[in-house]
Amino acid sequence: MKVSEESLVKHYLSLNRRDFLEDPSAYREVDAPLAIGHGQTVSQPSLVLHMTRLLELAAHHRVLEIGTGCGYQSAMIAPFVAALYTVEIIEALHLGAKNRLLAMGYGNIHFKLGDGKAGWAEEAPFDRIIVTAAPSRIPQALVTQLGPGGRMVIPVGDFVQYLTVIEKDREGRIGVSREMAVRFVPLV
Repeated sequence: MKVSEESLVKHYLSLNRRDFLEDPSAYREVDAPLAIGHGQTVSQPSLVLHMTRLLELAAHHRVLEIGTGCGYQSAMIAPFVAALYTVEIIEALHLGAKNRLLAMGYGNIHFKLGDGKAGWAEEAPFDRIIVTAAPSRIPQALVTQLGPGGRMVIPVGDFVQYLTVIEKDREGRIGVSREMAVRFVPLV
């Protein structure tokens, strides 16, 4: 059964981005991205909620997140799924998010330090994949790791980026739709 809109919004309102920042004094109560160090940002809360909605999560889902960052998006997803596998390439962000999320009691999150473009092949297939940094093209490894009936939400593009939804039907056919123009840090 799909997670209800009411449950998503209630959880969204309970999360405070300040709790995910290394320097809480950098927090501003605005619906805008905030710097988290290492040339990276945490997305504005409304976009985090929108991307989570687009995933159409269900309790049995196994989700792959590319770009753990500070862990804010991870904390938005984890309560609603069976397992969240999250990959971060920047070691300081990986360790910070891992320590923070484990201290907050998230027990269904699995952490990996590595290249997000490669995904997490050993744990595939995934019911859902979310990418929180923009590649210039959709990484084929991620499409391959998306299971039948799966859905991926990913910003795609260089200067001009679009939030894109990729769906894989039960026969493995791929459908792609653009949601909206966005601006994310590049997927490194």
